[in-house]
Amino acid sequence: MTDHAHPAETELFNLLKELSETPGVSGREQAIRAAVAAHLAPLVDEMHVDTMGNLVGLKKGKRPPAGRVMLAAHMDEIGLIITKLDGGFLRFATVGGVDLAALPAQEVTVHAREDLPGLIASRPPHVLTPEEREKPFTQKQLFIDVGLPAGELARTVSVGDFVSVRRSAEKMAKGRACGKALDNRVSIVVLLAALRLMQGRSHQWDIYAVITVQEEIGLRGATTAAFDLAPDLGIALDVTFAEQPGATPEESFPLGSGPAIGLGPNLHPKLRTQLVESAERNEIPYTDEVLPGHSGTDAWAMQVSQSGIPTALISVPVRNMHTPAETVALKDIERSARLLAEAVCDLPDDLAALALDHEDGGHE
Repeated sequence: MTDHAHPAETELFNLLKELSETPGVSGREQAIRAAVAAHLAPLVDEMHVDTMGNLVGLKKGKRPPAGRVMLAAHMDEIGLIITKLDGGFLRFATVGGVDLAALPAQEVTVHAREDLPGLIASRPPHVLTPEEREKPFTQKQLFIDVGLPAGELARTVSVGDFVSVRRSAEKMAKGRACGKALDNRVSIVVLLAALRLMQGRSHQWDIYAVITVQEEIGLRGATTAAFDLAPDLGIALDVTFAEQPGATPEESFPLGSGPAIGLGPNLHPKLRTQLVESAERNEIPYTDEVLPGHSGTDAWAMQVSQSGIPTALISVPVRNMHTPAETVALKDIERSARLLAEAVCDLPDDLAALALDHEDGGHE
């Protein structure tokens, strides 16, 4: 039986494919920022790039607005950086949480004076000892080959040039898609789709859509943006672990189960309740994600900015995270976008409605 994609899923996939295939390693997000800006500009009233490199769009609420809500989704991806020219080959270090086991034989692009296609290579197994074959690859055993002789390579590539994985995003069966950098291009699609749903709808709050940089190396963009904007509320958008072999039910979620709404000390209980009520009122499937400590997302940076910002987290399940074959269910993106749009439009007029009291775990 042919798996016919819903038109909305096709539109989501096309946007996801464009963003997935656009490079943007942490610290070098220029290309992905430009790609996102082209889609964000028609959906907001104002847009700018801040000093850190975050892309910030403002969609104005009613005047006077009830408050300022920051919606954060990071644009950067994990990648590599050149550390040494070794004859006709390139040595590298990782940028962010790269899994070395996923690198051998991967196609890459070296962003040098000109973009160079390359391949991550290693010594062939035929020349390894039996003991070496049993051991996992180390970074020192891997190198990048772009096919240039040493002299020409030295004129084209410099130490410090960034490297991104070169991989096309593809549709899969049953409304799923795979590709690289779905962490966190998925959430940018969620944010853009939510803003589209909100066109023409009334909302009390000023919405700051912030596409953050350098999340993968320490939540840096969200940290500076939250300090600069000083929002009254924050909602972070990211990915979480989907079910797959080796992942326990306690730490993963089925593809197609809808957005995961975070629950834990990093996240504001009353703002979370707002998300849950919006999901239930609009019959949007969701799951609970228990996060007992640091969420590892932009939600952490927002929560502890200034004197503290009530923060929530919406996550989309993704398989094979931090590999070039991350996999997502497109309907989870669509449901997450609907939840975000409804939740923002449902925010109370009075910020005091979200204030913690003693029974919520606040201070006396």
